[in-house]
Amino acid sequence: MVTPLHADLGAELPSAFIDPKTVRWPEVRRVHQALYQVFHYRYPGPIEALRHRLLITPRAEYGGQTLQAFRLSVTPEVEVTCRQDPFGNAVLEAQAGYLPHELRFESLSTLCCNAQLRPVRVTATDAERFLAATPLTTADAHIKAVALELRATYAGALTFAATVNDWVHRHMRYGFGVTDTRTPAAKALAGGVGLCQDYAHVMIALLRAAKVPARYVSGHLLGEGGSHAWVEVILPDGDGYAAYGFDPTNRRCPGPDYLTVAVGRDYSDVAPTSGTFRAPYGGELSCSKRAGLTAVEYESGEVLRP
Repeated sequence: MVTPLHADLGAELPSAFIDPKTVRWPEVRRVHQALYQVFHYRYPGPIEALRHRLLITPRAEYGGQTLQAFRLSVTPEVEVTCRQDPFGNAVLEAQAGYLPHELRFESLSTLCCNAQLRPVRVTATDAERFLAATPLTTADAHIKAVALELRATYAGALTFAATVNDWVHRHMRYGFGVTDTRTPAAKALAGGVGLCQDYAHVMIALLRAAKVPARYVSGHLLGEGGSHAWVEVILPDGDGYAAYGFDPTNRRCPGPDYLTVAVGRDYSDVAPTSGTFRAPYGGELSCSKRAGLTAVEYESGEVLRP
């Protein structure tokens, strides 16, 4: 059982964050991050039998990222429980028999992240799980042909992953209003336009078509607007497997300016908010977020603050 607070968590944030563009990244030892989110549902009238799911809690320990504190405020008060899903993500589940007209979730996460991120260990079972196609990542004939073409240039696992990352970035254009979270990779690639989740789905579809396990990562890129998505490629490592991050939207690898929340087979596994209720009408959701750097520790001992 989770005991929600009744507090203005946003008031605890600094008035401004450190601009990532001003950070001397090669000299950084560790950064401190904060993530504040609000999900506010409004209904025309009363609703009943609410069952709601939130994937908004960052991973406790993940490749150099450590969750220091997570707090949740819910208005009005409802029962909230926490469980772990099959992918190791923390899932918050809220339920209520009756709500008059609204439901508001507010969360505050504080984290620290080492500058040198380490690959995340993955079990053989998970590696196998992330090799199978899903409805959002099923390869069509075009994706299979591209995967075969790229595979012909194979010169090592990490090099191949970087090649796919680069290919997706060059063949997709970032654009709003063309796709949504239900758009399959094949359709997004055919149109050549999409958002970060489309870039991630296309890259995952290509990798899986080339028999390389890959998973979807949901999180945030500090200094950017909304939430972000990228890919982890799962490769043999010693007597097991390890996951290496790639961001095809930005043609780079994630660093300490990224904040990981959840991983899954595709977006549907890690949607931040979803649920059901009973009423003769729908609801309206408004979201807001503030995420950024609250402190930067340099190797020299210097500490940068907002």
